[in-house]
Amino acid sequence: MSDTTTPAELKALLDQGRVTLLDVRRAADRDGGGPMIGGAQWRDPEQVEQWAGELAPERPVVIYCVRGGSVSTSVQGALRGRRIDVRFLEGGLVAWEAQGAKEQGE
Repeated sequence: MSDTTTPAELKALLDQGRVTLLDVRRAADRDGGGPMIGGAQWRDPEQVEQWAGELAPERPVVIYCVRGGSVSTSVQGALRGRRIDVRFLEGGLVAWEAQGAKEQGE
């Protein structure tokens, strides 16, 4: 099981409808930062133990935060403890937005 997924890999998974996508940015970062990736649901990373049971263990999960750092790895560890197949987006939302700009030739 890989720890991460690239923006290109995430796009393919989303196009296939084969993944649950969770925005796990801290509330302050979500409120002050860029928009969510289409199809994502926000979950409070500080409340992971409360919402982790809502996830289907048989469905892969990709999580992202602002830059794919400590928030993502912390949530990933908690979900893996529940045997959920979870990866985080390399570079987080910043990398996703950069990849989109690159694809659009900006």
